[in-house]
Amino acid sequence: MQDHPHSDVLSPTESVPAPAAFLDRDGVLNKDIGYAHRADQIDWVEGAAEAVRRLNATGFRVFVVTNQSGIARGLYSSEAVDSLHWWMAEILRRRGARIDDWRYCPYHPDHQAERFADKASWRKPAPGMLLDLMRHWPVDRDRSFLIGDRSSDIEAAQAAGIAGHLFAGGNLEAFVAAILDDREAD
Repeated sequence: MQDHPHSDVLSPTESVPAPAAFLDRDGVLNKDIGYAHRADQIDWVEGAAEAVRRLNATGFRVFVVTNQSGIARGLYSSEAVDSLHWWMAEILRRRGARIDDWRYCPYHPDHQAERFADKASWRKPAPGMLLDLMRHWPVDRDRSFLIGDRSSDIEAAQAAGIAGHLFAGGNLEAFVAAILDDREAD
């Protein structure tokens, strides 16, 4: 398991604390078809690139945190996930949007649990992926949030000490805009 530095920004150690938006992948950035691991399986959620671009423009670091039990299930490899994330980052970059870093969890308690036991605390609803990113990047936790499409995403956000927002589909940019507007009003 390696870190996924898909960033065009300064390295984390050279950066100042910034708010972060943690995004689940399947069901938030792309439509959840179940175990997507190739570029031809990605159908972007409406407004995904625009949402990431808006977050970038407003000073948020943008991180992707995704459970990928398909690895433990033997459906695809870590390399396939890495390749897909590189491809997704490039597509977003071409649309003027930047993902600062990625984390995924291959662990599943019912499949090869011993092989990925070191990542058990990363599987949402556990907060391990978020906490790992917070260790590697200076994050302003009070101004950070997560967007996910499942209750386990929201539980992970709460366990990491940040706000969680449940995305039920639709236009991701409009959803992000409403979150940012609500935060500005506070």
